[in-house]
Amino acid sequence: MPDSPARIDAERLWSRLSELSEIGKSEDGGVTRLSFTQEERAAKDLVASYMREAGLEVREDAIGNLIGRCEGRDQCAPIVLAGSHVDSVRNGGDFDGPLGVLGAVEALQTMSERGLETERSVEVVAFTDEEGARFSSGMIGSRALAGTLRPEDLESEDRDGVSIAEVMRASSLDPERIGEAARAAGSVHSYVELHIEQGGILENRALPVGIVTGIAGPVWLRLTLTGEAAHAGTTPMDLRRDALAAAAAVMSRIEREATRTGTSVGTVGQLDLSPGGINIVPGRVSFSLDLRDIDEDIRNDVEARIMHEAMLLCEKRGVSLETQTLQRLPPAPCSKLVREAARAACEELGFEPFELASGAGHDGMHLTELCPIGMIFVRSKSGISHNPAEYSSKEDCAAGAAVLYRTLLGLAGEI
Repeated sequence: MPDSPARIDAERLWSRLSELSEIGKSEDGGVTRLSFTQEERAAKDLVASYMREAGLEVREDAIGNLIGRCEGRDQCAPIVLAGSHVDSVRNGGDFDGPLGVLGAVEALQTMSERGLETERSVEVVAFTDEEGARFSSGMIGSRALAGTLRPEDLESEDRDGVSIAEVMRASSLDPERIGEAARAAGSVHSYVELHIEQGGILENRALPVGIVTGIAGPVWLRLTLTGEAAHAGTTPMDLRRDALAAAAAVMSRIEREATRTGTSVGTVGQLDLSPGGINIVPGRVSFSLDLRDIDEDIRNDVEARIMHEAMLLCEKRGVSLETQTLQRLPPAPCSKLVREAARAACEELGFEPFELASGAGHDGMHLTELCPIGMIFVRSKSGISHNPAEYSSKEDCAAGAAVLYRTLLGLAGEI
């Protein structure tokens, strides 16, 4: 195996990943750390302690992003940024997010222990609420850092009707000061993120790491179908305005249209219906749609066909249809600057510089107007993610951290 263990303390990285995974752990092994909860706060506090052990200057910004800084020789030069997030989906895994944060901390601690200095300062960031699992409006930390988070975005509410602005105040953060988290144009040289692949491409090719070419752009929609609640025993089938039956027909079209392209993916992850009685025809159904593709034109075409089919199906069944756009992001290409630095790191360490696209969204998508971005993927077992079975081996995590370490030295300018 390449010499990454000699450069990265694999045991320390694995120990920290394991310790962090205990925060929010359920009996079945899943992790739930929703944004602005006690679990996320405990996770950030633990990561802050690791940052201090690595000799970093630690602070939190106006949106709650946790930041650790290693000063470079030229403190006025644009910085290099690395990191990910520590919040999770409901009942998720141990590696999605934490590997990128702890891998970056490990890389900077290794530099310090080896007495290395860089020209540019390097900052590690644990972004606030990447997943969007609580408020259905994710990546608020990276949007704030990029200067694109709007005050109205903080009005999104969780299942209990509590808004982002409210939980910020409860966390001693002022929603009216989110603009202070924004980085000035030209202040960030580049952003690089280490992350598990969350797919099976690297495993199928027997490769521990890969270089990301770009991030697929997601559209998040909420569709609400309104029919008429009725008695399940007395209402003939041909006289029903069953909102759930209409929704099921729409969902079948989503699967068909997303499958047809060979590159798109469509997911219904949330479903609410009312009145919710066993003997009542559903009168109202609301469900989410997550639609993605690396090609924006293809994604938009799939979306248009789905919505056309949905309108026809609802009209035929006497059901009204309302659509709300929760999020719409273009695909984000990874920059040549970061990809070449990662390629040089892979070649130096003896890894094949294999390139692949990311189907999952990541914080870097919001930073493309601020700086060049890039990502390094680590092999995922069986391609499983957002699941307690999510797993990347100690050796692969160390390999990814080693590639990140060399990539950061290349971007920041080793002295």
